[in-house]
Amino acid sequence: RWRQPHLSCYSPPPRRRPIAPTMKTAAVLTALVGSAAAFAPANVSPARNTALAAAIDDAFGVSIETGNKCPPLGARILEDTSPDAIKWFQNAEIKHGRIAMVATIGFMVQKFGVHFPLYLGPTGSNAFSPASDQAWLLSSSSGVTFSDISTAAPLDAISMVPAAGWLQIFFVAGWFECVAFDRQWNQEGRVPGDYGYDPLGFTKGKDMEKDEKMLSLRMKEIKNGRVAMMTIAAWASNEAIPGALPVWHP
Repeated sequence: RWRQPHLSCYSPPPRRRPIAPTMKTAAVLTALVGSAAAFAPANVSPARNTALAAAIDDAFGVSIETGNKCPPLGARILEDTSPDAIKWFQNAEIKHGRIAMVATIGFMVQKFGVHFPLYLGPTGSNAFSPASDQAWLLSSSSGVTFSDISTAAPLDAISMVPAAGWLQIFFVAGWFECVAFDRQWNQEGRVPGDYGYDPLGFTKGKDMEKDEKMLSLRMKEIKNGRVAMMTIAAWASNEAIPGALPVWHP
C-alpha cells in the first residue's frame, strides 16, 4: 500500500567551512609581528647612522686590508651601538690577539719538544737537562709531573692539568680582568689595550694617540694578533682532527 512520504519543516543548519590553513598562518604571523614590533627599537635617524658608520670606519685598527672600512659583518654587529661599545670590542680583540700570540708560541714549543726548566729545578726532558726521575710533581694527587706534560701533545697537555691548576689560572685571569677594567674604564687617557703594564718602558712618556712610532706599533700588534688568532684556531683544529689543515704546520 503506497503511503505519502512525511514532509518535515526541519532543515539542518548549514555546515561551517573550515578556515583555510593559509588564513590561520597569516593570522598567527600577524600576531607575532605585532608583538615583536612592541619591543623593536625606535627608528634611528639617517644622520645618526651615517655618523656611526663613519666612527666605525675611523676606529683604530681598520686598515688597508679591508679597504679602510670596517668589514660588513663587523659593521652589522656594531650598528646602533655607542662609542663605548666600539672601545669594548677593540679591547676584546687586542686581548684575544695577545693570548693567541702567546698560544702559538706555546704550541710550537710543545710540538718541537723545547722546554725550559721550572725555576731552574730538575724538571727533566727540557732543553737544559735530560729526563730525570727527580721531576717535580705538577699534581701529587694525580701523579702528573712536569716531565709528563713536556712529552705530551698540546691538547693532551691541556687535559693533564688538574682542576686545582685550572682554578689558579682562572683566579689570576679574573684578577687581571678586574685591574684591566678599572684602568681602562675608570682612568682617563688610556687607549684600548693599555692596562698600565709595561715593564720594559716602551710606552713611557709617549703619546699613544699621536706619536707615529706608537701608532705603528699598536697597528702591528693588532694585525699580528689577528694572524695569531687564525693560526692557533687552525693548529688546534688540525690537532683535534688530523688533516683538517692541508698546509705545513708544527
